[in-house]
Amino acid sequence: MFELRFSRGQQNCQWASRRDFLRVGALGMGSLTLSDMLRSRAQAATTGQSVKDKSVVWLWLGGGPTHVETFDPKMTAPAEYRSVTGEVKTNLPGVTLGGNFQKMAAVADKMAFVRSFAHTNSGHSGGTHYVMTGYDNRLADNGAVADRPGVGSVVARVRGTNHPETGIPTYIRLGGIYADGPAFLGTAFAPFDPAGEARRNMALAVQKPRLDSRRQLLKGIDNIRREADRSGLVKGLDSFDEQAFNIILSSSPQAFDLKYEDPRVVDRYGKGLGQQLLQARRLCEAGCGFVTVSFGGWDMHSTIKASMDNLGPQVDQAVAAFVEDLALRGMSDDVLLVISGEFGRTPKINGSGGRDHWAPLSTLALAGGGLKMGQVVGESAEKVDVPKTTAITPQDLMATVFHVLGIDRRIQFTNQAGRPTYMVENGKPIRELV
Repeated sequence: MFELRFSRGQQNCQWASRRDFLRVGALGMGSLTLSDMLRSRAQAATTGQSVKDKSVVWLWLGGGPTHVETFDPKMTAPAEYRSVTGEVKTNLPGVTLGGNFQKMAAVADKMAFVRSFAHTNSGHSGGTHYVMTGYDNRLADNGAVADRPGVGSVVARVRGTNHPETGIPTYIRLGGIYADGPAFLGTAFAPFDPAGEARRNMALAVQKPRLDSRRQLLKGIDNIRREADRSGLVKGLDSFDEQAFNIILSSSPQAFDLKYEDPRVVDRYGKGLGQQLLQARRLCEAGCGFVTVSFGGWDMHSTIKASMDNLGPQVDQAVAAFVEDLALRGMSDDVLLVISGEFGRTPKINGSGGRDHWAPLSTLALAGGGLKMGQVVGESAEKVDVPKTTAITPQDLMATVFHVLGIDRRIQFTNQAGRPTYMVENGKPIRELV
């Protein structure tokens, strides 16, 4: 079955679900059509809300990655505080990373490491909400729903839900993260999840000759409409339906499928996380504005060395390949990579050889986006427990992402109480990076 709806009566897409982004056969967006979404994005542009055509890939290390064994090994600290995996020298003079990150060390000149990131919520859900939205929610660890929109949903609200030429969703998640949704912005701006049925639905269920015939039939009907419509409104709206056909027949769904990628590139990224980051790069090339990649397992209360020896090399290979790939393709300025988790880990090794939850200090790693790379931002205290320099907050990170995408950090949207609400109230872009 092929279905496109051409009703002109409904032009507000905020109420619709975004489980799928095309409607071809089982391609379901409720009753929201692709042309509706294209129309929504065009309307956003005409109201001055258009943004830079850049993308963000947010690698989320769920569970709370240790800041010591990742990007701040602090080998000058007492033995019970320093990295249990040692350190590795980077290609930046005097800068080291945890011992599992040899490949990232070789591309450190294309990255920036923030060693003074901090907030105040050491709960998994609470910390995730804080970092993903820029706002604390003390009820999050008691099962409360997120009460602020995630960064990706803000981007979708500003840009429109889909790219106007390729049809790729503006916001895609590769694995769910708590508080990654739209909250009061509305379900239309939720992340598109290509897993499961939605991914299988991205295939043309009608043979092209039949689709072409229906396209010609539609044009004939619309010719009659245009003759009766002296205002020209129908003629203008037809362009969105034409775009919808062009997108359905384009190669944009191939961005989700690695079989269209050079096998040598696939090998360089590696399996698991590597394939997710490679898919993220392909989605950005196709016009996606914000991709979250979830990679869990970082809640290391015990045997932290063994856990790091397992997960660290996977991140090391995938991230290094991603950063090198962007540089080779001339995309470094167009795509920002952010690596974070919900918090850091306690500075002192516990009796089980692990580290516990610790919001007062964690690290970030970033690459690209046109920001100033090849540096360390901020410094931790002697025992890697708090920032020694001015703390970088979740709102500062959010403001930095807005800066890269050209979004006004003082932008407001109406919340569930009907009040204009700032997306960022106090944060500023990280000074050393912009």
